[in-house]
Amino acid sequence: MTSIKTCKTLLDISTHAFSHFSGRVLVANVEGEEITYAEAQQKCEFLQQLLISAGIEQGDKVAICSENMPNWGIVYLAITALGAVAVPILPDFHSNEIHHIVKHSEAKLIFVSDKMNSKLAEDDFTSSLQFVFSLDTLALIEDFSKKSELMTKGSEKFAQIKAKLGKSELPDDIEIKETDLAVIIYTSGTTGQSKGVMLSHKNLVSQIQQAKKLVAITESDRFLSILPLAHTFESSVGFLVPFSSGAAIYYINKTPAPKIILKAMQLVKPTCMLSVPLVIEKIYKSKVQANFNKNSIIKYLYNNVAFVRKNLNKVAGKKLKESFGGEMRFFGIGGAKLSPFVEQFLLEADFPYAIGYGLTETAPIIAGAVPGHTALGTTGVVVDGMEHRFVKHGQDLKDAELHVRGPNVMMGYYKDEARTAEVLDKEGWFNTGDLGAMDENGILSINGRSKNVIIGASGENIYPESIEAVLNQNELVLDSLVYELDGKVVAKIYIDYDLFDEMHNINKTSDSALHTEILKILGEIKVDANTQLANFSKISTVFEQSEPFIKTPTKKIKRYLHV
Repeated sequence: MTSIKTCKTLLDISTHAFSHFSGRVLVANVEGEEITYAEAQQKCEFLQQLLISAGIEQGDKVAICSENMPNWGIVYLAITALGAVAVPILPDFHSNEIHHIVKHSEAKLIFVSDKMNSKLAEDDFTSSLQFVFSLDTLALIEDFSKKSELMTKGSEKFAQIKAKLGKSELPDDIEIKETDLAVIIYTSGTTGQSKGVMLSHKNLVSQIQQAKKLVAITESDRFLSILPLAHTFESSVGFLVPFSSGAAIYYINKTPAPKIILKAMQLVKPTCMLSVPLVIEKIYKSKVQANFNKNSIIKYLYNNVAFVRKNLNKVAGKKLKESFGGEMRFFGIGGAKLSPFVEQFLLEADFPYAIGYGLTETAPIIAGAVPGHTALGTTGVVVDGMEHRFVKHGQDLKDAELHVRGPNVMMGYYKDEARTAEVLDKEGWFNTGDLGAMDENGILSINGRSKNVIIGASGENIYPESIEAVLNQNELVLDSLVYELDGKVVAKIYIDYDLFDEMHNINKTSDSALHTEILKILGEIKVDANTQLANFSKISTVFEQSEPFIKTPTKKIKRYLHV
């Protein structure tokens, strides 16, 4: 029997998991059907027969466009274990972006959820795309032939597929090399057009092995999945890692708002979970900070007396653990910088959180901490087998651009040699574009993106992300964006208008008076933030952001659209 240590491809991983954990639950909806590893294996074999009957061969691209559901991971496994290439598409993408990815990737077949089907259009059906299947039912979408003239031919082809099903045997001589392409993940970055990140079987299997050395996942673990599976953080760490370990994964079939997440936690009682900072920051503000702010004396003591804050955090931490189901042992946070004030609460509350750092291009983890061994503001240790170096040191020699090299670094960007060459050199070093440093204990800290850094009047590095974290601690601030304008540090702030309405009698106050009050509050937020910032990074001007910021699927603001 295979072991994780000897696995080299996702086919090996599938063989290992299906043979070791057949009777255990693999995937389920929170309040729905559970699918065991054995049942998932049967579905995989059926899907592989379907793919072969549809003419899919090794190396062919098969897209998946759907919100999270149990069938998503099963389809992903069926594609990659057959030697074909999975192309996950984020459901938050605009229909134009979906069309671009379908064409650019040359996908021959796509699995799409019923909710996402409306985002497909006739111009998707180029000479490369031949079939559309429902991810919900794993059957052909019936109105397929109505899409275009090409689809009429497609309907005839599907009749041939149905005739072949049950007769097409799975090849027993599939040979997948660890260097073969397994997945193309199109990023939705903060700086513009998406790129197709090519990840090999070696990239993904190495990531599984590296993650398991950081945190031991066992078959008794229950994961609650709230991040999009089409993002590498969730598909790698939130699906492949628990799958390889015999764990169960539960999905929410609704938009994962904080209230819905907390309800699901009570039902599932998860032991493990992945999150982006925005989710835990919202829960902190609504469940912890709001309670402290109800009493002006407690609010003052919490903000000004350290031992009072620590004691209150411990009490609040116990309640938070209970609201999370009471059995959480690993709460992984990644995708963006976590507010230091929220992290201080999690640390003092003895909450089992761990900060991770990585990029889609590294499949994704570069570094990670483990619960109980976290250091405020850091991202843990570099994963096993990953080399690192710092270049372009700043004036103080404490901050530099991080480059990494290792088995989980991408093959490159699909059909884009120019942009690949910009970040990946011939020796295999990948430029993360992030500025950071490492302490004497080998603990990595990431301060911000090199493209975002503002250079102060005396040459100081000013990190917008750090200033945003200070602004975002205010209960009235939902989001902020810090940037340079005419040589000054300025900020746009999107306030919590619902909370503002609660604090003011909007029915009896004129619009002009309310606007004046908002400007006053923004000024107070600026003054308060500046008391916590170094002189060279103080905010000059604050602007009201009247509409929500446009974000990536991992809830990072698309900066290029707002500055």
